[in-house]
Amino acid sequence: MESANPAGADLESVMGIATGFWRARTLFSAVELRLFTLLAEGPATRAEIEGRCGLHPRSSADFLDALVALGLLVCDGESYANSPSAERYLDETKPSYVGGFLTFMGYALYPAWGRLTELLRTGELQEGFDSFGKFYQDRDRVRGFMAAMDSASAAVTAELIDCFDWSSHESFVDLGGARGNLTAHLVKAHPHLRGICLDMPPLKGLFEEHVAQFGVGDRAQFHAADFLTDPLPEADVMIFGHVLHDWDEESRAVLVKRAFEAIRPGGALLIYDELIDDDRSGPVRSLLMSLNMKLVRSGAAEYTAAECRAWLLDAGFTDITVKSLTATERLVTACKK
Repeated sequence: MESANPAGADLESVMGIATGFWRARTLFSAVELRLFTLLAEGPATRAEIEGRCGLHPRSSADFLDALVALGLLVCDGESYANSPSAERYLDETKPSYVGGFLTFMGYALYPAWGRLTELLRTGELQEGFDSFGKFYQDRDRVRGFMAAMDSASAAVTAELIDCFDWSSHESFVDLGGARGNLTAHLVKAHPHLRGICLDMPPLKGLFEEHVAQFGVGDRAQFHAADFLTDPLPEADVMIFGHVLHDWDEESRAVLVKRAFEAIRPGGALLIYDELIDDDRSGPVRSLLMSLNMKLVRSGAAEYTAAECRAWLLDAGFTDITVKSLTATERLVTACKK
């Protein structure tokens, strides 16, 4: 039976897309106000929240009730509390917290998307630096960015610990591993492993600062290098995590070949990104993420599994597999005979 008002349903769909930024900005503001962390301590009335978060009464009721309608808060008629999803992912005291990345989205990516039309007309990046060296000059900004990226990759890190057979390998290199969050988690979970985080020299101090808290001794080390030009250390496994989408296609092919040369026989290359379907029909998030990458870095984009497979075969890899890693990322595994 057809809808009584198909035109109305179509309009609702269009307006739902058009007002999507209202939802995002409401969430970003709640994170910035530390609302979910406050409510993790216990339910609170609107007046109590106004006092503790510094909210004006003119807008607080609509704000809090909108968060209830969005499924991020619950209300018993008097007090507000976190929903299960907010309790798990938006309380900054929990290891599953993703608010660091949401904060980054609010101050960096949200403004950049306001300049999407300019990107479409010019093809030029609209936010940030093409040079990682220039970006790394601001240590405090880099520390905040790294925390945001670790927050966004928490689910990936948890999956990589178990979804790959590490038992037959002794060493790995996380190429573009930032401050070593994945490296530290992997060696902590698998005591037989030794890991190297490879990234630009300015990140060494942040690596030492971050990894010290994991208690993994010298099994997690930092290797300062430019992976496009400097020699890569040999290892059983190489990892490109949220890295290839930062580069143009020619650079991706070069990086894959360089990884192949550094992997020991019998080893593997792991690649994870938000891959686009081979027929480019979706996922919607991956296609939008590709636009996002173009906003913030020249030459950057998401890519398809077929494109990735071509780079891997050309480099000499065999036994290439692709599987879902998280709700948004897919993992490509390739072997070196």
